[in-house]
Amino acid sequence: MFLKNAWYVACTPDEIDGKPLGRQICGERMVFWRADDGSVAALEDFCPHRGAPLSLGSVREGHLVCGYHGLTVGASGKCVSMPCQRVGGIPSVRSYPAVERYGFIWVWPGDAAEADPAKIHHLEWADNPAWAYGGGLYHIQCDYRLMVDNLMDLTHETYVHASSIGQPEIEEAPPKTTVNADVVTTSRFMHNIMPPPFWAAALRGNGLADNVPCDRWQICHFSPPSHVMIEVGVAHAGKGGYDADARDKASSIVVDFITPETETSIWYFWGMARSFAVHDQALTETIRTGQGKIFSEDLDMLESQQRNLLTWPERRILSLNIDAGGVQSRRVLDRLIAAERNATATAA
Repeated sequence: MFLKNAWYVACTPDEIDGKPLGRQICGERMVFWRADDGSVAALEDFCPHRGAPLSLGSVREGHLVCGYHGLTVGASGKCVSMPCQRVGGIPSVRSYPAVERYGFIWVWPGDAAEADPAKIHHLEWADNPAWAYGGGLYHIQCDYRLMVDNLMDLTHETYVHASSIGQPEIEEAPPKTTVNADVVTTSRFMHNIMPPPFWAAALRGNGLADNVPCDRWQICHFSPPSHVMIEVGVAHAGKGGYDADARDKASSIVVDFITPETETSIWYFWGMARSFAVHDQALTETIRTGQGKIFSEDLDMLESQQRNLLTWPERRILSLNIDAGGVQSRRVLDRLIAAERNATATAA
């Protein structure tokens, strides 16, 4: 089940650098490329001539040329030319609203009339020179809601990420979950603990001692359709924790855009935005590499979990106290998806 009337991250600009990109999103096969004016175009990945994927073609003067017989379409989906063929009667290809913003390409799989770019999730760090960002992309074979569950309950860090960000104090600190309209927030605070390896390195990157007790926080924010932003960090103990002066802490935002491909696969755009040592490119790459390794550990667990759920579809999974963030996020999604479907059925 997906929300269709929503903005999803489809790709990053480098993925459509001089070539078309085919990608399935929310069950819809799409092709992305740049038009001649530099804007992003998105169409159904289907040539109306013989059904070939348009993504196997090429870009010529801002138009998309089918790699099978040369049928050429514009950003609107209308056929503009084909060798030795009149094209007036050739049906248009469905187009999707697409916008480039914050360093990502966003797409709206649903009703184009409702695609207001103002609804794109605001990223306060993306266009701010006081922040640095590094990230990547994973293709994962799991239901997108399993990734939401994973990110809204960080208890698993103690076990899945024991060598990097995990530590026993995480599971010893009870999380608190709140719901504000469509946004779900789960927070956890740990006091007077030693920083785990990843955060010890972040402290060093900010010129701080890494071998002293710290206060640590994790504040996970879910917002529809499937975005999770996590405020994370450590501060030297006694300096104010989350509210400590920037000179006494290393803090970041873990960026998670989860784009469903199918019911059991996702495109996972991950990254970290930080507001310290922002000009240190080596630190950005070190953090990106470390974070990539951490998320690869999640990948193995989530794909194994999905295989188990497909093998035993009749088995009921439990929801415990630590699952409140994921449970509430699913309730928000269920409510919004039901409303969207009811509106579609009424309009029909």
